[in-house]
Amino acid sequence: MLFKFLRLFKITRVAIRYGLDNIAISTLDRPGISRLIDALFFWRDISAPRGVRLRQALEDLGPIFVKFGQVLSTRRDLMPPDIADELAKLQDRVPPFPTDLAIEQIVKSLGEHPDRLFAEFDRVPVASASIAQVHFAKLKDGTEVAVKVLRPGMKRSIEEDIALMKIAAGWVERLWADGRRLKPKEVVGEFDKYLHDELDLMREAANASQLRRNFLQSQLLIVPEMFWDYCSTSVIVMERMHGIPISRLDKLVEAGVDLKKLSSDGVEIFFTQVFRDGFFHADMHPGNILVSIDPATFGRYIALDFGIVGTLTDYDKDYLSQNFLAFFRRDYKRVAEAHIESGWAPKETRVDELEAAVRACCEPIFDRPLRDISFGQVLLRLFQTSRRFNVEVQPQLVLLQKTLLNIEGLGRQLDPDLDLWKTAKPYLERWMDEQVGWRGMIARFKEEATHYNKIIPEIPRLLHDALSMQAHEPRQNADLLKQLVDEQRRTNRMLGFIVFFGLGLAGGIILAQVMLRWYKLVNWW
Repeated sequence: MLFKFLRLFKITRVAIRYGLDNIAISTLDRPGISRLIDALFFWRDISAPRGVRLRQALEDLGPIFVKFGQVLSTRRDLMPPDIADELAKLQDRVPPFPTDLAIEQIVKSLGEHPDRLFAEFDRVPVASASIAQVHFAKLKDGTEVAVKVLRPGMKRSIEEDIALMKIAAGWVERLWADGRRLKPKEVVGEFDKYLHDELDLMREAANASQLRRNFLQSQLLIVPEMFWDYCSTSVIVMERMHGIPISRLDKLVEAGVDLKKLSSDGVEIFFTQVFRDGFFHADMHPGNILVSIDPATFGRYIALDFGIVGTLTDYDKDYLSQNFLAFFRRDYKRVAEAHIESGWAPKETRVDELEAAVRACCEPIFDRPLRDISFGQVLLRLFQTSRRFNVEVQPQLVLLQKTLLNIEGLGRQLDPDLDLWKTAKPYLERWMDEQVGWRGMIARFKEEATHYNKIIPEIPRLLHDALSMQAHEPRQNADLLKQLVDEQRRTNRMLGFIVFFGLGLAGGIILAQVMLRWYKLVNWW
C-alpha cells in the first residue's frame, strides 16, 4: 500500500512538472481554470510542445510507461498527430539488472547454475530492455547461444503500474473533451494484455519457432533456432546471430551489401509474412534487425526479439490484398465498396463520397519516391477520413499499421528512392493469382486431402443409401397421399354432419317460434 502511494505521488509530481494537467484542461474550454492552474504552478516551464512534454514525462516514469507510450504511438486512429509522432521517438533505455539476479533467475527456471548448464557464460549482458536482458553463452557442444532472462519482479511492478493507469484512464475520460473518443480504458486493457504476453518468454520462443519454420527455405530472412531444453517462461536460449545492425549503413556499405536490394527484400519479407502466412513480426524496428555478412547467407535479414507478432485470418488477408491492389491500381471506388461490403463502414455510407475522400488521401503520393512521402501522414489522413465516415478501425490491423510504419523507416534509411508501390504490386498480383486462380484451387485441394481418406471409402455406401431411399420414395409418397385423402374424407363427413345438424337445429327453432306465435294469435281471436 505504501509503495502504491509513493508511486502515485511520483506520477502526480511528474504530471505537474511537465504540465500534463494543462494538456487535459486546455480541451475543456474553461480558460479561467487553466489560468488558475498556471498561477498555482507558476514555477514550472511548459513552453515545450505538448507531445514533447508527454514523451519526457513517460521517460521519467520508467520502462513500463515508456512501453505504454510506444503502444500509444501506434494508435494513430486515436492519438492527435503531434503526440503520436513524438511518442514514436520513445526508446527503451533501461540499465541492466545485476548479473547475480540473472543467474538466480536461470537457476530457478532451469534447475542448474549457468556454469554447469553451459560451457561458457558471459556475465556482462549485451542488451537490456524493460522486460528482459540478454547474455551470450556457449553450449557444451560448442554451439554459440544467446540467453534471454526476464527482469525479476516484473509481474508485480506491471500489475501495480497498470492499476494506476486504469485510474488515470478514468480521469482522462471525465476531464478531457476527447476522452471518450480516445477510449483510454480500452487502450490500457490492450496494453495490459500485451505486457502479460511479453512476460511469458515461452510464447516468444514459440513465435520465433513458427516464423523460422515459415522462412526455413527462404533466401531473404534468417530466424534463430530455439533450444527447447533450455527454455522456460522466464528464460529462453536461442542460436546466437552474427551480423551488422541494419542502422549501421556505413558498415553495410563497407561490407559490400547492396542497400537497394536490401530495401526491396524488406518489402517482400513484409508482404510474404502478411499475405502468405498471416503471421508477421510486429516489432521490426532497426534494433531488432541485423544483416548477415557470412558468405553462405550474405545480405540476408536476421530477425530478433519475437515478443510481439501479429496474426491475420484468411478473411483479413483477402480483404487487405483486395484493398492494396485497388490502391495500387488507383481504383478508389473498389476500396470504398470493400469497406462497405465488409461492414467496416456503415451500410448507409455513400460509395461516391467515401471514394472521393480516399482519393484525396492517396492520389498525391503515387509516382513519388519514398523520401518525398510519409506513410505516417497518409495513415493519419486515412484515420481522419475513417472517423468522418464512422469506419471501424479493426484491432487486428493495429500491429499491421505499426509494422508498415517500421518498414517505411527502414526504407528511408536503405533506399530513399524506393518505390514501395512498384515493388509490392507484382508480389500482390502473384499472390492473388495463387489464391484465386488454378494454383490456388489445386493448393486448397491439397489442404483438404487429409479429409478425403475418410470420405472416399464411404461414397459407395452413401450412394446405395441414396438410391434405396429414392426407390422407396414413390411407394412412401403414395401411402402418404392415400392417408391424406382418407383424412380429408373423414374431415369432410364431419363438417357435413356439423353443417346439416346446425341447419336442422336452426330450422326447428324458427318453426317452433312461428307456431308459438300462430297459437297465441288464434287464442286471442
